[in-house]
Amino acid sequence: MRCSRLQPPKRGSPLPERILIVRTSAIGDVVFTSPLAAALRRTWPEAYIAWVVEPGIDALVSNDPAIDECIVWPKKRWRALLRTGRWITLVREVRRFRALLRKGRFDLALDLHGLFKSAFLAWLSGAPRRVGLGAREGSSRFVTEVVPRGGDPQRISSEYLHLARHLQLDVGDFLPSLHVGREAATSAAALLGENGLAARGYVVFAAFTTRPQKHWFDEAWRELSTRLQADTGLVPLLLGGPADRLAAEALVRDAPHIVNLAGRTDLAQAAALVRDAALVVGVDTGLTHMGIAFGVPTVALFGSTCPYTATGRDNARVVWRRLACSPCHRAPTCEGRFDCMREITAERVAHEARLALAGASR
Repeated sequence: MRCSRLQPPKRGSPLPERILIVRTSAIGDVVFTSPLAAALRRTWPEAYIAWVVEPGIDALVSNDPAIDECIVWPKKRWRALLRTGRWITLVREVRRFRALLRKGRFDLALDLHGLFKSAFLAWLSGAPRRVGLGAREGSSRFVTEVVPRGGDPQRISSEYLHLARHLQLDVGDFLPSLHVGREAATSAAALLGENGLAARGYVVFAAFTTRPQKHWFDEAWRELSTRLQADTGLVPLLLGGPADRLAAEALVRDAPHIVNLAGRTDLAQAAALVRDAALVVGVDTGLTHMGIAFGVPTVALFGSTCPYTATGRDNARVVWRRLACSPCHRAPTCEGRFDCMREITAERVAHEARLALAGASR
């Protein structure tokens, strides 16, 4: 199938009535994508909008008022069947998922990964117009139009804003926005009570992510926790997933004043805890980006990855040392020293936290 460049819709052309968003992961990327749903809703208020997402991450989408349906794609199940050679069962499950998508009768599908997997899901939907944001891994075979990636990389959510403008959407301020369900809010409040904390009485530490070169150092987190508690009275609350338990235990070993909930929450509860924090400090990871989406005063620490420096929020601060080797992404050249993060001091981060809190009071 040939792929053509995206052309602006002609005046008088049929408007999309049923729209499918394909952005299945990861946490931070789903956060960055969130303003696109609102832009679609403002532009086509009568349209039916669905979002395909992986299990667990659906918690970030399911309560969005701009979304009519959250469709959970069983990625791990498909991978397990592929890995074990259970081809017949896999084909049956793909056909079953295709039938589910095609019940939606989508006329526009948006592949926001630009990868084989996401373009394949868009193709399975049967939507006659399938727009891919970028095209890698042969994904162009499954879409009808491609929007080359673009936008100002210094602005948060820039590539999705770039796509929205190509689609001639009402972009508004186009800032990330999340919504917490009642059940998650209630269970998060109970967790706070169990640990002697109150809403707005704590600072979330988002210390963990998937790549070591994006991490700050344990001793820096400990020093920061002491400084912030002395300066602001806020209690440090450490969040993370199940895979972060051991690293979290090591971080708090010499800092008993840090409340450690890493691995003790699901994503919906973690989002609620971020929303109700007085401050968020974190590395380039999903929980940090959630702070900005909720409008919580946030300090984001970047090193090996390219930062957004334009957050659109007066109460968000970005710390990046701008070394010659940064960003290195997945190919560090510092032999494990991670100089870009080592040069970020607790004193500097505490200073930026005070500025973020001051921005919140304007």
